[in-house]
Amino acid sequence: MHKIAVLPGDGIGPEVMKQALKVLDKISKKYNIQLTYEFADVGGIAIDKYDTPLPKHTVKICENSDAILFGSVGGPKWENLPPEKQPERGALLPLRKHFNLFANIRPVKVFKPLKDACSLKNELISEGIDIVIFRELTSGIYFGQPKYISEDRTYAVDTMKYSVEEIIRIAHLAFEAAKLRNNKVTSVDKANVLMSSVLWRETVTEIHKKFYTDVELQHMYVDNASMQLVRNPNQFDVILTGNMFGDILSDEAAMLSGSLGMLASASINESGFGLYEPIGGTAPDIAGQNIANPIAQILSAAYMLRYSLKSDSAATDIENAIEQVLNEGYRTADIFSGKDGEKKVNTEEMGNLICEYI
Repeated sequence: MHKIAVLPGDGIGPEVMKQALKVLDKISKKYNIQLTYEFADVGGIAIDKYDTPLPKHTVKICENSDAILFGSVGGPKWENLPPEKQPERGALLPLRKHFNLFANIRPVKVFKPLKDACSLKNELISEGIDIVIFRELTSGIYFGQPKYISEDRTYAVDTMKYSVEEIIRIAHLAFEAAKLRNNKVTSVDKANVLMSSVLWRETVTEIHKKFYTDVELQHMYVDNASMQLVRNPNQFDVILTGNMFGDILSDEAAMLSGSLGMLASASINESGFGLYEPIGGTAPDIAGQNIANPIAQILSAAYMLRYSLKSDSAATDIENAIEQVLNEGYRTADIFSGKDGEKKVNTEEMGNLICEYI
């Protein structure tokens, strides 16, 4: 029995979450995985109800669960609130810190049927794109101290700080993942300028020599990595990097898919507890219209099965079902191009189709 905290959030969050739970119910019957769901408010809806984006009882529900399935938070209604009360900053960052979710895992996959949706030419992506980015999530310049703006507001300070221990734990995850994929890690830093990156590179190199000599390791400066992602993305397998660089590179890589509605992420701690969420946002302009793409939320559920519930076969089953549905030409509005063979479907229909193919 696995207890799942379900936090649908705002905008299209509840709509796409409904489809993810539908898929999980189907997969749980097939694989005899017993799941119980406990729902809680987070983000804008929680502000409206409780005057806080992250109520204490929501945190308590998460603490008593085996994983968090997260929707999306935020929207124009709450964007003028003080920073600490805004849905994104007041909910996601505290959850990451509270549960020490130090590893953000963001797979970037362009399914073959969606090659034309990619912003790159077909000859650059050949058989599609399949990259996983491991981003350190709870340290670096976003959390380093001191951090302030001077009283006269003539200068500001942010501190980029990493410890050896913080680098080691994310490096191990990246190397272990590479062993299950194509055996290649690209560690991205700025060691020609930043001392924190010098330590990062030294530590990753040492971990490689001690434990993973069978995995190919490549070091790359972040400016070059950003260029290579749009020049030749298929040279990458697993990308390992720090918090700020990972934030930028993962969003750049995400756009290669052609739609943010296709991409999910996992944020996990050392015990395997994780928060799983799509990266596309709340899309308030289409909320309530039953046209949002639920695939990212469904993939988030698949990653939850893989990383926290240790059921890789069930996760793969969901991923294969998604690819089959796409191969059959079914498309939600964001990935519909009007080409011959494509059939436009709504949110509910896409969820039903994926269930049918499981």
